[in-house]
Amino acid sequence: MIVYDLKCRKGHVFEAWFRDSAAYDEQAAAGKVVCPMCGSKKVEKAPMAPRVARSRGDEAQASPETRAMQEAIQALRRKIEQDFDYVGPRFAEEARRIHYGETDAHNIYGEATDEEAAALSEEGIEFARIPWPVRHDS
Repeated sequence: MIVYDLKCRKGHVFEAWFRDSAAYDEQAAAGKVVCPMCGSKKVEKAPMAPRVARSRGDEAQASPETRAMQEAIQALRRKIEQDFDYVGPRFAEEARRIHYGETDAHNIYGEATDEEAAALSEEGIEFARIPWPVRHDS
């Protein structure tokens, strides 16, 4: 099966499923593809984003470079979780305390909002934001 975003001459965009691309071509040429909003038979394929599969099996199809990068990110995460103190949503507060010498320097990780991250940067506090991939081990 294949899904296409279609657009009629009045600009309505809708989705339709076909057995394959040849089935779409045959039905469109025969006037059998109809806009569900206005009934127009003048329909063409609309621009659409490529479909990206999201199943765990996709990892096996990734390039060696992509797999290596994913493994490196996972190793980095394990290292941080093992060697750093998790401070959760108190990250910005704890980073400030360390930066200003209110507590002993130690490695921390946690969460910060965009606003908190911007404020830390403006104060000259060094930190890194890492967009961790979603875990599939739950």
